[in-house]
Amino acid sequence: MRIEPIAFFHSPFSSKFGIPRQSGIVGELKGEIRFVKEYAQAEALRGLEQYDYLWLIWGFSEHEDTEKHATVRPPLLGGNERVGVWASRSPFRPNNLGLSSVRIIAVHPERPSIEVAGADLMDGTPVYDIKPYLPYVDSHPEARGGFTDDHQWQRLRVEIPEVLRPGYTEEEWRVIEDILSLDPRPHYHEDSRREYGMPYAGRDIRFKVSDGVLTLVRIVKM
Repeated sequence: MRIEPIAFFHSPFSSKFGIPRQSGIVGELKGEIRFVKEYAQAEALRGLEQYDYLWLIWGFSEHEDTEKHATVRPPLLGGNERVGVWASRSPFRPNNLGLSSVRIIAVHPERPSIEVAGADLMDGTPVYDIKPYLPYVDSHPEARGGFTDDHQWQRLRVEIPEVLRPGYTEEEWRVIEDILSLDPRPHYHEDSRREYGMPYAGRDIRFKVSDGVLTLVRIVKM
């Protein structure tokens, strides 16, 4: 079977560093699904305004040539414990396919495109299919969640110097702070002297982490 993108995702993230590790974790992170010419048909969006959420089937385009293994090391387990690839949502998968649930903000038949929130996709990610989220079959609140039941993301406290705030709007800062609190660093990095950069909306946000506190150092225009 050969599949081709029906759309591409547009996001503030120009690299995979900092992207939330699951959809919905940063609920206000906005993006847009823009259809390729062949599928840019307003008729195909008819009825979509009656739904609140979508499933996106998309491609881990940054991992196409990466070696794949039967086991992976989920970040939630500290990057040290291995589980089977089918028991994880690792991006290192044989067919490089991702699955995300996103909230619909607005449907634009005139463009056509779909504005969404809560996605975990970087800018330019190919989207292969879109399906509506159906609460009566897609929601299972009583279901077990494997290792995620016993492990929670330990959020960092984020400190933003006032001198840096003019770089983004207050709404953007709320999203950025939520993203940074999830600790975008590789989990084996613990050097408090190291400065990290997270490209976001045309700027590189530089920060350091020490004793559970993430402090912004500077913002560099890209």
